[in-house]
Amino acid sequence: MRKTKDNKSAIRKETRPDRIGKSAIESPDLSIDFAGIKLKNPVLTASGTFGYGEEFAEFVDLNKLGGVIVKGISLKPIKGNPPPRIWETPSGMLNAIGLENPGVDVFLNEKMPYLRKYDTAVFVNMFGYSLEEYVGVAERLDGAQGISGIEVNISCPNVKAGGMAFGTDLRATFELLSAVRKATRLPLIAKLSPNVTDVTAFARAAADAGCDGLSLINTLLGMAIDVRCRKPRLANCTGGLSGPAIRPVAVRMVWQAARSVSLPIIGMGGIVTGEDAMEFLLAGASAVAVGTANFINPRATLDVLDGIEGFMREQKIADLREIIGKVDAG
Repeated sequence: MRKTKDNKSAIRKETRPDRIGKSAIESPDLSIDFAGIKLKNPVLTASGTFGYGEEFAEFVDLNKLGGVIVKGISLKPIKGNPPPRIWETPSGMLNAIGLENPGVDVFLNEKMPYLRKYDTAVFVNMFGYSLEEYVGVAERLDGAQGISGIEVNISCPNVKAGGMAFGTDLRATFELLSAVRKATRLPLIAKLSPNVTDVTAFARAAADAGCDGLSLINTLLGMAIDVRCRKPRLANCTGGLSGPAIRPVAVRMVWQAARSVSLPIIGMGGIVTGEDAMEFLLAGASAVAVGTANFINPRATLDVLDGIEGFMREQKIADLREIIGKVDAG
């Protein structure tokens, strides 16, 4: 990524090591049951930032992670958007990759065999541009060996309804997730868009549609302009904003969603350290996903995991479940 003086200092601040003190708790229990899926710890990889696992295996022992959420998969291969597709912003980045991927059949035949080697939960992020495409992907994933659950990206435009994103229309959200629910027996996790007025209404729609969990938040819609060339920094003009800059928004939405539905939540959005992750857990998330930090530090997931464990030792917390949703909001 492009480096600027201001951003370097922001990154240094965000990647500070967590302070660890002595504690009587030597081996805190980090395991969690998420929608019936046993996770050895709450740290996952956010879709689109960790490839299909193999790309980061040189730096991260995948067996140490709670789970891997793979890059988004569609029914047919997608080439993605033309470059430039990434632009660094203060404490974050914009991306408009365009959901480039090889398609579900190539994923199952060429990517899943590698992931099956590991004792780590595998969640497949999936998407489509029509209800039929979503259902088609879900049907192919259903029953596939080694898949623990499906994360449904509902932020895609519905091409049959004028291009409005499924995830910004309550009725479309419910109908889409209901159809996907009928197409698979796998645990279903709805990845909610933050680009809505009231995230709790969409959380309830996902619950009513039969989802087993939620992921939030997806990226915020943003834009950057080259003021000298007077052109957008991205070829697509707009892109998804991620990184530490969006963390307060993400924590707020997780807290709101956790208060409105009983579904377990994977919290994400700018997590770089263990203490960042603790914010999401206290707000009500049962697990967390590390995303943009992987581009800065390929071992970010393990650093976050070490930070969570260190915090629990310091605070004498024996079991992760003791702190989930325990923020004192007055």
